[in-house]
Amino acid sequence: MSEGEDTVGMDTPPRLAVDRLLDDPETRIVVCCGAGGVGKTTTAAALGVRAAGRGRKAVVLTIDPARRLAQSMGIDSLDNTPRKVETVGAGGGELHAMMLDMKRTFDEIVEAHADGERARAILANPFYQSLSAGFAGTQEYMAMEKLGQLRARDDWDLIIVDTPPSRSALDFLDAPKRLGSFLDGKFIRVLMAPAKVGGRAGMKFLNVGMSMMTGTLSKLMGASLLKDVQTFVAAMDTMFGGFRTRADATFRLLQAPGTAFLVVAAPEPDALREAAYFVERLAAENMPLAGLVLNRVHGSGADQLSAERALAAAENLEEGGIVDQESGKAGLRDSGAEPTGTAEPAGSTQTERTARTAQTTRTANSPETGSPGPEGDTEAGNTESGVATDTAVVDRITAGLLRLHAERMQVIAREQRTRDRFTSLHPEVAVAEVAALPGDVHDLAGLRAIGERLAAGVPAGA
Repeated sequence: MSEGEDTVGMDTPPRLAVDRLLDDPETRIVVCCGAGGVGKTTTAAALGVRAAGRGRKAVVLTIDPARRLAQSMGIDSLDNTPRKVETVGAGGGELHAMMLDMKRTFDEIVEAHADGERARAILANPFYQSLSAGFAGTQEYMAMEKLGQLRARDDWDLIIVDTPPSRSALDFLDAPKRLGSFLDGKFIRVLMAPAKVGGRAGMKFLNVGMSMMTGTLSKLMGASLLKDVQTFVAAMDTMFGGFRTRADATFRLLQAPGTAFLVVAAPEPDALREAAYFVERLAAENMPLAGLVLNRVHGSGADQLSAERALAAAENLEEGGIVDQESGKAGLRDSGAEPTGTAEPAGSTQTERTARTAQTTRTANSPETGSPGPEGDTEAGNTESGVATDTAVVDRITAGLLRLHAERMQVIAREQRTRDRFTSLHPEVAVAEVAALPGDVHDLAGLRAIGERLAAGVPAGA
């Protein structure tokens, strides 16, 4: 069992100790990864806020098209430069946040590794502009480039990375290698050959060795594209090896002991299936997994009342039957009104108390017991119509609440089964469950609340 885990039982997965992970000075990088739409950005931001509040100097690197992170932290906008969040931090802690600009990061690499004239030629090249703005894998590669830059500066003792919203979480690990291989591969070396040979000899070599490829490219994209690619390759000649070198260095950084991966998922089959696949991939690549963050988990403060009992009680109310009562209470229906001040049975839930209140109201106002008239007389006929209406309204509301409770309990059971399937495959993975919130997180208070739930590791009401 790793440092970040607490054991809670044989049938329960170990609990992810988030505070212990954040407080450990040896933890320098936390990578939040997983499928899209499971709350990676919110998790990364909440971890940053909590780490700064506990004395760490943290920076959060996010890839968030909706820019919710900036709004939550009270910053007008985020860009490729870390910005300090002024209202966060305690005991020497600080929080900075930034949003990856993949084109600007690519431009910075060119400017740093090429002389002025060559850098200007590369930046103005149409093929480079297309490559830097949307080539498959560029975003993931640049996220890793930026991570390497932040780690090299050593201005922060904790870097939290929100990985790109890829279709597959595995793109995060594969894309840097793919782009590095492309920029340093046979295809690029072949395109570089004409420039190295020079003049007409170079063009002759290109025509002989690549006639089929150039013909295809010309038909699909036009002859000008090939010229742009050749110009780009000639200008980038001295830089290609650096891409592969930096990609390999960043990959080793992700395997280092100071890095911790948090797989983020929702309690849904597809999300946890991908989470399980990612856990296996991390193990295969010898990358340190801290645990699983399970977001949007539903809980209930009235889980003693099962879905079956709630539905049965709702049906009784709707059909005019008798709601289940605690032992010893059945005789009250024949003994007049419910005595005031009667204590509720120990362990009663709000839903059960609501159901009993509805039954008591119906019993007390029934024709058998009557209702006090204006002069204190028990004349059932004087108020029978009004009483029946009031009782029907109370019954409908109570039955609706019981059915809502039953639906919630069914959701909880379904999520539990889904989580149990993941746990059966990976019983060693520590888990922190975060309760589903009624709305989106839009400020620092919301991020702090998420951080508290992450530290607790169990959903509210559980």
